Amino acid sequence: MQTIDTLASQLSTYLEPAQVNLVKRAYYYAAEAHDGQTRRSGEPYVTHPLAVAQILQDMHMDHQSLMAAMLHDVIEDTGLTRAAIAGQFGEAVANLVDGVSKLNKLNFSTQAEVQAENFQKMALAMAKDIRVILVKLADRLHNMRTLDVLSPEKRRRIARETIDIYAPIANRLGIHNIRLEFEELSFHMLYPMRAPLIEAAVKSVSKNRKELVSQIQTALIACLKRESLPGRVVGREKHLFSIYQKMKQKKRSFREITDVFAFRIVTDQVDTCYRILGAVHNLYKPVPGKFKDYIAIPKVNGYQSLHTTLFGMHGVPIEIQIRTEDMEAMANNGIAAHWLYKSSDNKPNQSHIRARQWVLDLLEMQKNAGNSLEFIEHVKTDLFPDEIYVFTPKGKIMELPAGSTPVDFAYAVHTDVGNACVACRINRTLAPLSEPLQSGQTVEIIASGTHPNPSWLSFVVTGKARSNIRHFLKNQRRSEAVALGRRLLNKTLSGYGYHLANIPKEKVGGLLEETNFEVLDDLLEDIGLGNRMAFIVARRLIPSDAGGEKASDNTKDSALAIRGTEGLLMTFSKCCHPIPGDPIIGFLSAGRGMIVHTENCRNVAEARQDPKKVMPLRWDPGVQGEFSVELRVEVEHQRGIIATLANAITGSEANIEKISMADRDAQFSIVNLTLTVRNRIHLARVMKRVRVIKSVTRISRVRN
Repeated sequence: MQTIDTLASQLSTYLEPAQVNLVKRAYYYAAEAHDGQTRRSGEPYVTHPLAVAQILQDMHMDHQSLMAAMLHDVIEDTGLTRAAIAGQFGEAVANLVDGVSKLNKLNFSTQAEVQAENFQKMALAMAKDIRVILVKLADRLHNMRTLDVLSPEKRRRIARETIDIYAPIANRLGIHNIRLEFEELSFHMLYPMRAPLIEAAVKSVSKNRKELVSQIQTALIACLKRESLPGRVVGREKHLFSIYQKMKQKKRSFREITDVFAFRIVTDQVDTCYRILGAVHNLYKPVPGKFKDYIAIPKVNGYQSLHTTLFGMHGVPIEIQIRTEDMEAMANNGIAAHWLYKSSDNKPNQSHIRARQWVLDLLEMQKNAGNSLEFIEHVKTDLFPDEIYVFTPKGKIMELPAGSTPVDFAYAVHTDVGNACVACRINRTLAPLSEPLQSGQTVEIIASGTHPNPSWLSFVVTGKARSNIRHFLKNQRRSEAVALGRRLLNKTLSGYGYHLANIPKEKVGGLLEETNFEVLDDLLEDIGLGNRMAFIVARRLIPSDAGGEKASDNTKDSALAIRGTEGLLMTFSKCCHPIPGDPIIGFLSAGRGMIVHTENCRNVAEARQDPKKVMPLRWDPGVQGEFSVELRVEVEHQRGIIATLANAITGSEANIEKISMADRDAQFSIVNLTLTVRNRIHLARVMKRVRVIKSVTRISRVRN
C-alpha cells in the first residue's frame, strides 16, 4: 500500500525539499483530523486523500495542489474550518480546499434544480483557480476505483454522473488518461453484463490478430529505418467504452469496429511528423478523405497529432496517429502538462490558455443565464463538441462545435458582433444565417445596429450564442414590459386626475414595500406582463377621497392608443386578426402582457365578465407596421388561378404569408389566404383587386 514516505520520494524528483515537507505536513495534519474515521472498505480514511495526492503526483502537479488533495475532505468531514487551514497552510491552499469541499456537495441524483445549482458552484470555483477541478477529478478517480463496496444502485448513480459530467470535463481539459479511465470504470458499473461480453470478445480477437499486428508494426519500423526517421511505433488498443459507443452510434457490428488496426508513431519534432506521414503514405495507400491535421489546427482542448488511415496488407484498414513526445504528453495530461513541463519563464502552454478561455466563457454564460437550469443546459452543449474549423476574413482560425451556424461564429468572435449580426458571407457569397458551417470555410459577418432575433434560438448550437440571445431578449422583454406597465398605470391614473410623476414618493415606497418589489420598474414590469392589474395599483396610489363614479367613468371613456411598435408585450390575436381601423379591445394575460382582439371577437366574451382584465384600446393615428389578416376566396376551377391571385395581391403591395386550397365541389374551390396589410383601407383595396378576377365568385374576411 502507498505510504507518505514513498510519495515523498517520488515528489522529490521534481519538487524542492521544502515543498515536499509542506506536503508531508499536510498529510500528518489530515491524518490527525480524520483520526478514527474509516472508509466503507474498512481502511483508515486518510488512505483516500493520500491516493488522490498520488494521482496528482503522476500528473506532476505543484505542491499546493497536493496539499489541497491531502486536506480536501477536512472541512467537510471534521470539525476544522477554512480559517484553521488558512492559518496553517496559507490562503492559496485554503481556497483550493474550500473550492473542492463545495464541489463535494455535488449530488446529481436529486432534482435537476439542485444538480444545476451545484454545477454553477463548480464553474465559479474553477474560475478562481483551475487547479480546483484537477484536484476534484483526482478525488473522483480514486472514488471510482474503489466503488465496489457500495450498493449497485449507488454505483450506477455515481458512474452516471461521472460519465455525464466529469469525463467530458476531463476531455475538455485535454486529460486523456483520466477521461479514458472514467469511461472504462463507468462502463463496467453501468453495464455489468455488456462490458464483460465486449471485453471477452476483444481478448479473443486480439489473440487471433497478434501475428498480423506484429507484421504491420515490423513493416512500419522498417519503413522508418529505411528513411532514417527517428520514432517509436506502438500499437493502440481500442477501449471498451469507445467500441460500445461506435457500435451504438454508427450501428455497426463488433467485427466492423475491431477490424481496424491502430498504431501510434511518436517522434522528436514537428518536421519529422510530416516526413513520417509521407513515408507511411508511400508504404501503404492512404484512404481518401481520412487525413486530419490536428498539428496545424489543434483540437479545442489543445490536442495535436496527424491522423491518417491506410489500406494495409490484405486490404486491412490501418489507423495511424503521428505526433511528437511533447504532443504525446499533452494528449495524456492536457492542462496538467502546464505543471508537468512548466518552463523557467512560467509561461502557460496552449492547453492552459484554452482551458482558461473556456472557464471565462463559462463565467459569461453563468452571468447571462436566467437560472441554474438554463446554465447547465448551455454548459452540457459545450462539453460535447465535435469541432469544425472555419476562418475569419483575415485568416484567423475559429473552432466551433459541429453544426454551428454563422450566428454561433458571430458570438464566438464577440458578443457585440453576435448581437448586431444581420447577414453573412460564406466564402464571399451571401448565405442564410441558419446555414450550418463546414470546416475550411471563410465566414464574414455583416453587422448593423439591429438586435438578436428570437428565431435564432431554433438553430444556434453553442452555449455562448444561446445564453447571449436569451439574455438580450430577456432584457428587451423587461424594458418593453416596464414601458407598457407605465402607460397602463398612467392611463388608469389619468382617469382620477393623477399622473405617476405627481404621486408622492412615500406613497410609491409604501406600495413597493407592501408588494415586495425593490424598485418601481419591477412593479411596472409586473403590470406590463399582465400579472398585476393597473386599476388595483392605481387605487392604492391615489388618496382614498379621490375615487368616485366620475373617475371610473373617465377611465372607461379614455382608451389606450396602440402604435403597432410596442414589441414583444403587445400581441395581436390570431383568432380575429385585428388591423388598424377595426374597433379593438385589450385583454391582459398573465406573463404575456396585452393581447389585442377585435371588439366583436367571440373569444373575449368570457373575459369581459372581469372588467379589470379588459381594457378599451384605440389605434394611434400614426400607427405603423404590417398586420396579418385572413381571407376566404371562392373560385371556379381554372388552370393557374393561384398564380393569378398571387399577382393581384402582390400588385396591391400586400404580402402573402400562407396559402392553402381545398375543393368545395366539382366546379368550385376554396382558397384560404393569410396576408399582411397596413390597415382596413389597404385591405379593401386588396379585396377589390381580387374581386374583379373573372374566376372569383366570392371573397370575405375570416373572423374567428
